[in-house]
Formats: sequence, structure tokens, C-alpha cells
Amino acid sequence: MKAQVEVLYHSSIRIAGEKILYFDPFKIDQNYNDADYIFCTHSHFDHFSKEDILKVKKDDTIIITVKSSEKEALDIVKDKEKVIIVEPNQKFTLDGIEVQTTYAYNKNKNFHPKQNKWVGFIVTLGEETYYIAGDTDDVEEIQDITCDVAFIPIGGTYTMNYKEAAEYANKINAKIVVPTHYGAIVGEKADGEKFKELVNSKEVKLLLN
Repeated sequence: MKAQVEVLYHSSIRIAGEKILYFDPFKIDQNYNDADYIFCTHSHFDHFSKEDILKVKKDDTIIITVKSSEKEALDIVKDKEKVIIVEPNQKFTLDGIEVQTTYAYNKNKNFHPKQNKWVGFIVTLGEETYYIAGDTDDVEEIQDITCDVAFIPIGGTYTMNYKEAAEYANKINAKIVVPTHYGAIVGEKADGEKFKELVNSKEVKLLLN
């Protein structure tokens, strides 16, 4: 990976290249205040956290989030020009960063219903493409993902468990897979290693501390 990539906690991801991007900042342990863009996949407390967004945002930060978080996002930045509301299956560009939104929902449980129009993100920074799946199951709309690095939830209960996530990782066209959403609220810390053992022909990076 050419960019500096960190999984800070749970599903909280920081990608630093020419621009600094955060995804679902949560339980941030210091005041970074360096985000150019903050992406929030949905409005649950562990993915859209005002307290943690304030630790990473700066004066000109743009927040990209879903309709159910619009009011909270506007309360934070106080400027509608700094909030971009998205739903699945959109494409746009931010300062040369290509952004695509994907579907993220549950198939047989009601924590993340499809009708909420919550999202995952595919972002292209320079020559590398990153897929941040959000809280999702192995749904039909995300079977053809192509990326360099895929961040996939593995904790179960609210998302795929590590076995389901490994099956999904083996199907998509990704060079590197990074498990997220385990070891804290849901999923055991050992699930990362279990996931890694089940993933074939791809590099697995365990970045969660």
C-alpha cells in the first residue's frame, strides 16, 4: 500500500496520502484534527460519532455521509457546503479522489435494512483503490468489487462473521484484505487470525491493534 493505512479501532480507518481520509471515526484516542474528508457509512453510534469526528476534523473538513446523519453532520460543520449526502450506487470526484458508493445492508436481520440506503465506499487515491464495506452482509450488489485493498467487517451479529467474510473475500477481486469490526463491540480478537486462515490467494493484513 502506497498510502499510510491504519485501522484505529473497530471500523475506524485512517488513510493518509496526498489527502487524509477517515472512515467511521470512533474511539479516537487523540486530537488529530487533520482530516480533509470524513466518510461515515451509516448513522449508528460506532460509525457516526460526533465526539470522535470533532477529534479529527479541521476547519475545512468535508463530511460525506448518509441522509440519516445529515442533521448531526450539519451541527458539526455549521455549513451545508461541507456536507455531502450519499446513497448507494453514486460516483463523484473530490480533489482528484474518485469516490463510488456501494450497497451495505443485512440479508436476514434488521440491524441494517436495505431501505435505509446506507453505504460502503470505494475510493481511488492515485493508483490505489480502497473498498470500505461498511456494516454489511455478503449481498448480491457487492459481488463484483474490484480494488487493491478491501476492508471487510468480520465480527458477526450485525455483519458477516469471520467465516462468511472469508468466503466473500475469496470471491472479490482484491489484492489485500483487511478485517474490521471485531475485537471490541462484537467479535473476538482471535477472529482476525481465523479469518486470515480461511482467505486464499490474497494477502491479509491484520491492522487492528
